[in-house]
This record gives sequence, structure tokens and C-alpha cells, in this order.
Amino acid sequence: EFTDDAFCSETWKDKTLFEKWAEYAGVLDSAKGFCYVTGEQETDIAQKHPAKLRGGKDGAKLISSNDTNGFTFLGRFKSVNEAASVSSMVTQKAHSALRWLIGRKQAFRSGDQVFVSWATSGIQIPNPWVNSWDFLGDDFQTTDTSTSQIGDVGQSFALRFRKKLAGYKNNISDTENIVVMGLDSATPGRMAITFYRELTGSEFLERIEKWYSDFAWFQNYGRDKNDKKKMIYFEGTPAPKDIAWCAYGSKVEGKNGIKLLNATVERLLPSIIDGRPVPRDLIEQCVRRASNRAGLETWEFKKCLGIACSLFKGFYNKRGYTMALEEEKNTRDYLYGRLLAVAEKIESMALYFAKEKREPTAARLMQRFADRPYSTWRTIETSLTPYKARINAKMPGLLAGYIELLDKICCQFLPGKFNTDDRLSGEFLLAYHCQRNWLNEHKREKGKWVLRSAEEIEHMGMNDEE
Repeated sequence: EFTDDAFCSETWKDKTLFEKWAEYAGVLDSAKGFCYVTGEQETDIAQKHPAKLRGGKDGAKLISSNDTNGFTFLGRFKSVNEAASVSSMVTQKAHSALRWLIGRKQAFRSGDQVFVSWATSGIQIPNPWVNSWDFLGDDFQTTDTSTSQIGDVGQSFALRFRKKLAGYKNNISDTENIVVMGLDSATPGRMAITFYRELTGSEFLERIEKWYSDFAWFQNYGRDKNDKKKMIYFEGTPAPKDIAWCAYGSKVEGKNGIKLLNATVERLLPSIIDGRPVPRDLIEQCVRRASNRAGLETWEFKKCLGIACSLFKGFYNKRGYTMALEEEKNTRDYLYGRLLAVAEKIESMALYFAKEKREPTAARLMQRFADRPYSTWRTIETSLTPYKARINAKMPGLLAGYIELLDKICCQFLPGKFNTDDRLSGEFLLAYHCQRNWLNEHKREKGKWVLRSAEEIEHMGMNDEE
């Protein structure tokens, strides 16, 4: 019985209440037996196990044996306890701890699917389910865009990321035990562990660092949903759910798309946690969708472009792609990507002078260009003639700069590589994105390309979004 002296208004601190509840739970389960977890003999064995792990309406259970007519355990064992028996105390503690872990912000939830990671000692660990923007949080500092093309932007991101990760390394020992678990339910009543890994602290941090470093690229997520005046630009890695969206678009949205979203996220987990390659079909799907610009809104295209480049760069990490324009790179796909970006810029500038708002020809033919670059380039190049004349009337020096760029890029093609119509790989998107950024960050002055100021670049970016 409770006494006035033992009563505590803060029930979560009342140890007497804990003990009484444990005694009560033990009385409910009158069966005695062997606990597979603790190894205790003749202890109170749980006949029913807790539910509501993912929320108050969750009726699915991890351990359930109420099917006495089917073949859940019949055919192998005579009784439930022969299959597995867990004591009342153990099941209550384990399920309560798991419920608490799932309720934290660090868990990833998508419909019935849940992924959660934790250190057995209880210390804080990095969150592997978010993009770099959310991962770095307050430590994220926007790169100085006025100097982003002088060197590899990835270097500045790597410095910020390693600084953040160093904080975790100071607290997480190499032998720390870290668990990553995935839960999902195919039916309302039964839940399964779909993913489970136990790693040491050094393994976990090494793989997190590899994921966020190898797949870092320019990302443009458009306007912040919570603050419409704020634009989300960052250099880093997209979240698994963003990769699924990039690959399949609206197919992963809403109730009908939740299964595809969950399946895609689950396929990406081994790449993050185990360090395995990202599924090639996902990369190809993202590249195809980013290339099909005609079917995307402006913000969708920019987001898809960053994610597709991120995946391609990370998958082919050994090729040493950098987050800056590689002007000396002379591979066919890379040079064609640069040509497309310059052609788009020429027409965009001419449309700007004429105060017209529509997509350039290069943008509309991007999918066709990816499939048949040589024949499509002839169409795009021919269409530039009136736009060149328009720019020449306004700023002849700028036109000279564009023509100089086109000539320089064309001269870099190796013999026999330019006049072939073989399909382009995702490498052309890397070059296209870098060349676009380079053109936005440079202006023509006194016959030379010079860097714009940070204020000019920011102003151009805002106008571009509008």
C-alpha cells in the first residue's frame, strides 16, 4: 500500500510506483518458466506483450502468439513458451525503452515504418536520417559565394562537417555499442524488425562521415516551408526521403505512395549504415528525372538537379569529381554538359534583355540532349542566332565572352568524340550544374571574366527564384 510519506507528485521519479507496477505486471502473468533474455529459471513469463510502440493508435506487436489455430508456432512447437519466453519485467522494460527511442526527434518515421538509432550507453549520436542542412544545424554557415568557384566548395563543407563530427568523436568511444533498427508492419496487428545492425562507435562514425562527405553537392531546396522569405541553399548530402522523391516524384507522396517511399528508404539504409554502393537503378532514375526538365517546375528541377548530381558524384567517388568547375576536364559527357549550360545562359540573357519570361530552348530540349547530344546540339546552336544578335546590340563584350567560352569548350573535345550521338551519363549534369554556377558568379569586364560580389550573386539568386 502507498503511504503519504511515499507519495510523489512527479510520478516519473517515484521509484515506489515503479516497484508496485512491476509487482502488478508480474501478478497478471501467472505462468512460470525460463526467460530467454536473462536466463532466469522459474520467473514470471509474459503471456501478453505491450503494443503502441509507435503511437497511441498503434496496435501492432513485435512479440505476439495469440494465433492458436494457425501455424504461427504450431507444427514446430506444442505451446507458445516453447518457441520463446520472455519475463514480464524484461518485456515491459524493453518495450518502454523502444517506445521512448521512437518518440525522440532522431527517429525517422514514414507511415508505419520507423528507423531509430541509439548508443547503448545513452549518449547522443549523429542522426543518419537527415540532410546536411539539418545535420549541421546551427553550425551550418553559408559558404561565401563570391569565392566558391576559386577552389573546391567541398573543402569548405568538409571542414564544417568534420568540426561537427569531431564533437561526437570526443564523446563516442571507438568501442561504443551503437544499434540501428528498422520497424514496419504489414498488418495492423503484427510488427517486424526489418533492419538491424550493431556497430562500434568507430564504425558508425566512419560510415556516417563517408556518406555525408562522398555524396556532398550543391543543394537548392527552394523556399523554406516554415519561412517563405528564407531560401534553403547548402552544400551537402540529401536525406533518404529526398532521394526517393527525386527518383519517383509524386509517386511517393500521399497514402498511395507511402509504400514506395518506405521501400526506397529501406534500400538506401545499407548504403548509409553498411557503406555499400547506392543502388544503380536509383541513380539512373534520378538522372533521368533531372534531365526531363520539361516535366518539372523550376524549384523541382533545381532540387532534382542537386540530388542527382550528389548521387552520381558519390557513386563514382573514385573519379575524383569536385564541387567546382573543372575547366581542364576533357571527357565527352562533361564538355557537353558545359555546352548546354552556356547555350542556356545565352538565351536566358537575351530573354532578360527583352523582358520575356519563358524557358530557353536548351532547357526544353534537355531530355533529348541527354539522349542524342550531337544532333540536338546542332538544333540548339542554330536557335541561338537571333539571341546572339540581341545580346550583341546591348552588350557586345558579353557576347564575345560567351562565344569565347563555346569555342574553348568545343576545342577541348578529343578527336571523334564530339560528333557521336551516344547517350550522355550523369556526368553531364555535374558539368552543367557547375558551369551554371560559374556563369552566375562571373561577369564580363574589360574583355575578361571576373567574379561578382557576394551581394550581386545573392541578388541574382533571389530574382531567379521569383
